[in-house]
Formats: sequence, structure tokens, C-alpha cells
Amino acid sequence: MNTPADHDPELRCAEYALGMLDADARRELEHSVDADPALQFTLERWQRRLAPLSEDLAPVEPPGHVWTRIQRDLGFFLTPSARGVAPTGGWWNSLSLWRWVGISASAAALGLLAVNLVWVREASQRTAAVGSNYMVATISRADGVAHWTATIDMRRARMVVVPADKPTIAVNRSTELWLIPPNAKPISLGVFSPDAPASMTLPPAVVAQFGTRSVLAVSIEPSGGSPTGQPTGPVLATGAIHAA
Repeated sequence: MNTPADHDPELRCAEYALGMLDADARRELEHSVDADPALQFTLERWQRRLAPLSEDLAPVEPPGHVWTRIQRDLGFFLTPSARGVAPTGGWWNSLSLWRWVGISASAAALGLLAVNLVWVREASQRTAAVGSNYMVATISRADGVAHWTATIDMRRARMVVVPADKPTIAVNRSTELWLIPPNAKPISLGVFSPDAPASMTLPPAVVAQFGTRSVLAVSIEPSGGSPTGQPTGPVLATGAIHAA
């Protein structure tokens, strides 16, 4: 399914991190992030990914002849008779000069941002072609009602589970998350609060079991989790894992 660019959370977060959104769009995304932990996770990931770009830019002091060239090339605009005003302290204090320098700098900045966005889109396409570092799952009841969404960062071995609904769980029971690889026994990923976002660190051996044929499931267990290492209570919801 094709998603319009202005509703694509990955693209919106990338544009925010690059500084390409206008003030209204930035405020809208910031309000959305406050109410959506999964979107906040996506935004922070893009900010971390793009931060090294600025670290590679070292300040460069322009040589003196550059300013001489600017003065010569913009001399027409700096001519007092052409402006109809008297000079006010030489070309260095010329308002026209700095306006044109500002316009040139703005154009260069916009060009850099456009190149960065193209790079981001191409990088995303290459990532999708060779396999994503992120996987997601919607964990739903048998009737299709979604209870949680899970986002897995394969490279950092972390998973974020966010409630989409508020299931009623008895006070003496716990919700436990399971990874079910194909043709294998369920692997416990831990007990979590059913009505609050949860972040889980995944052991390397568990990360290796994630794949597009694996399933996440949530079962109702005794307080503190299954005493046997395998699900003992009813399965509340399941969700297939797929690449983000």
C-alpha cells in the first residue's frame, strides 16, 4: 500500500531531523510525538542516524581573496549611484552586500537539505531492498482488535511495545510476551505492563530468532510470569512479524 509522503512517519521524522519542515509541520509532529511513543522512537532514531552528518563538517576560514572577489562581482549592486544613496562606510558595511551574501547562503543551505533528503530516500530504498534493520508487529485478538504494537530494532537488539487498547487483566495475573519462531517452542521475552509502553533489551540469541515467519504472542500468566518457561494461560493476542 502506498502512503502519502506527508503521512509517512519515516519520511516526516527524517524531514524533521533535517530541519526541512516549516513551523506548523514541526509543531504538529511534536504534538504527535508526545502522544505516540512509537513515533517518538522513530524520530529519535532518525536524529541519531543524521547527527553524524554535522560532525563531518569542519569550519573553514575563507581566504582574503574570496571577499575581494565578492566585492568585485557584486560591485554593480554596491554602486552608490545605482542604489540612489550615499555610501555608509565602505563595502564591508554595505547592506546590499550582506543581503546578497545571505541569499547565496540560503540557496546553498536549501541545496544541501535537498541533497540530504534525496540521500535519505535512497538509503531507505536500499535498506528495504537488502533487508530492514527494523521489524514490526501488530498484536491483536482473534477478532482483529489490536491490543499492542511492537517495534524491534534489530541492530540495537531492543524492542518497544506500545498499547493500542487497554485490555482488562485481573490484578493477580500478568501479561507475558512470547516470540514463536517457525517450528520451535515459544521463547519468553518477559512480563510487561499491559497499559503502558514497555522497552525490552533482547539477547543476541533471541534476536537471531526474529524473522518474517515468526510470531509474537501475549498470554495471561500467574503474577510474575509463567512458572514453567512456556505459556500456561490463555493466549490473549498474536501478531505476525514483518519488516518495517
